[in-house]
Amino acid sequence: MKVLRCPVVELRQYTLHPGQRDVLIDLFDREFVESQEAVGATVLGQFRDLDDPDRFVWLRGFEDMPRRAKALESFYGGPVWQAHRDAANATMIDSDDVLLLRPASVRGAFPVPVGARPIPGEPASLPPSLVLATIWYGNTPFDTTFVEFFQQHVRPLLTETGGEPLAYLRSEHSPNTFPALPVRMNEEVFVWFARFADEGHIDQHLNRLQLSQRWREEILPTLSERWARAPQRLRLAPTERSVLR
Repeated sequence: MKVLRCPVVELRQYTLHPGQRDVLIDLFDREFVESQEAVGATVLGQFRDLDDPDRFVWLRGFEDMPRRAKALESFYGGPVWQAHRDAANATMIDSDDVLLLRPASVRGAFPVPVGARPIPGEPASLPPSLVLATIWYGNTPFDTTFVEFFQQHVRPLLTETGGEPLAYLRSEHSPNTFPALPVRMNEEVFVWFARFADEGHIDQHLNRLQLSQRWREEILPTLSERWARAPQRLRLAPTERSVLR
């Protein structure tokens, strides 16, 4: 049986003071990657939001909720965060926009990255790419029936139109095991991620999707019945040290 990579995932969106995003990214990529992974977290990816110059988005994974608590206690109580927290916090207006997720199926987990993460200051070994994160907000839980619908009907069409999902996740409703860091509870979300060569390929995918008769007549009506509000799309540019790229 395939073992899930990072059965618990945080999708973290930070609102920053104007002009501070690159300051935070430089600090994050230099100080906060290996130091988190040394205590049991996995930094899955970190990104610039192409549509908001003051938003930093990143993904962090854990083996389970108890180990999440242990890892966060170790990191935020440890010397690296203590040394740099004031500088990091000075860049931020809000860091509480956090969704707690779990892979929607074994096939929905994030893949193991290919190649090593560049060391600070070195260029990435893989060519540039962009990641599109799509967040669907549900009026009911995204249950097993919905996951089967996504896998059998939605995912093939996303793939055909050039947006094959890298991963797809749904809400994790376990109690927050590290309450010092808030998460958005009492929400039902389904989030999928896809990788593209550039903005043009994202636009091509979205245009093909909107023009698809299957999307308009078969899939979108079913999705719309479940949506509590309009979906959110994040067009994300990986930082130099992001392994998800």
